[in-house]
Amino acid sequence: MDEPALTRIAEALERMNPPVTGAPDFSAADAFVWQVSPDRLQPVPEVSRIDVALLVGVDRARDTLLENTRQFARGLPANNALLWGARGMGKSSLVKAVHAQVRAEGHGLKIVELQREDLPSVGRLLAHLRASNERFLLFCDDLSFGHDDEHYKSLKAVLDGGIEGRPENVIFYATSNRRHLMPRDMIENERGSAINPSEAVEEKVSLSDRFGLWLGFHACDQNDYLAMIRQYCDHFGIEISDADLRAEAIEWQATRGARSGRVAWQYVTDLAGRKGVSLG
Repeated sequence: MDEPALTRIAEALERMNPPVTGAPDFSAADAFVWQVSPDRLQPVPEVSRIDVALLVGVDRARDTLLENTRQFARGLPANNALLWGARGMGKSSLVKAVHAQVRAEGHGLKIVELQREDLPSVGRLLAHLRASNERFLLFCDDLSFGHDDEHYKSLKAVLDGGIEGRPENVIFYATSNRRHLMPRDMIENERGSAINPSEAVEEKVSLSDRFGLWLGFHACDQNDYLAMIRQYCDHFGIEISDADLRAEAIEWQATRGARSGRVAWQYVTDLAGRKGVSLG
C-alpha cells in the first residue's frame, strides 16, 4: 500500500477517535462522568442526589460507608466497597449522599462515575486520576456480568491494580443487585457442566471477594416504608395526616406490587405534585 493511502487511513482513524491533549481540569467540578471516544472526564455541575439524613432503614450501611469514605478522604487506609441487594433500596443514592456529606465536612473528595460498558478503558482513566493530587471516589452503578462477559477482567485493574497497584488516591465503590456480580443460574450451570466445576466459576465469583467492604441491602418492611415517606414529607414541607399517608402509601405500594425506597419516593413525588409542593 502506498504512503498516501496509509496517510488517509491514519487521518480517518484520528477523526473517528481524536487524541485527548492536556490534563483534565479537576477544578471544574466536584463530580465527573468518564466518557470514551474520545476519552474525557465530563464535569457534572449538579449531581442528582438526596441528603444522607433522608435515607431511612439503611442506618448500618450508611454509617459504615460514611466512616470508610471519611478515612479515605483523610488519606488513611480504606476499603473498596460493594453495595449489593434489593432493587430500589438506595444503594446508588447512598454513595452519592455519602460523597456530599464528606465534602460538606471539608474534605476535597471528587466523585467519578464509570459506566460498566466502559470498564475496558479503566486503565486509561486510572492514569489520569493517578497523575492528580486530588482524591477520587470511582463509582460504577448497577455492576453485573453475564455469560462470556470479559469486562470483569478490566475491573481487576481497579481492585488489585496489577503491578502498579491501585492508585493511592482512588477508591472504588460499586452497586449491584447480585452479591457475586453474576446470575445464580449461570453459576450453577457452569458448576454443573464444567470439567472442573470449582475452577469454572472461581475467577468470576471471587471478583466480589476483592471488595474489602460488603454492604447488603434488603427489602424494607411496611414500617420502614412508611417512615421513609414521612421523613420525605417532613423534609419538603408536604402536609398530610398520618392516617391519610398510611392509607395512600399502602394503596400505592399495592399498585406497584413492591415496597422499596424507590416506590416510597415515587409516591412522595406524586403527593408533592398534588399538593403543589416543589421537591427542588
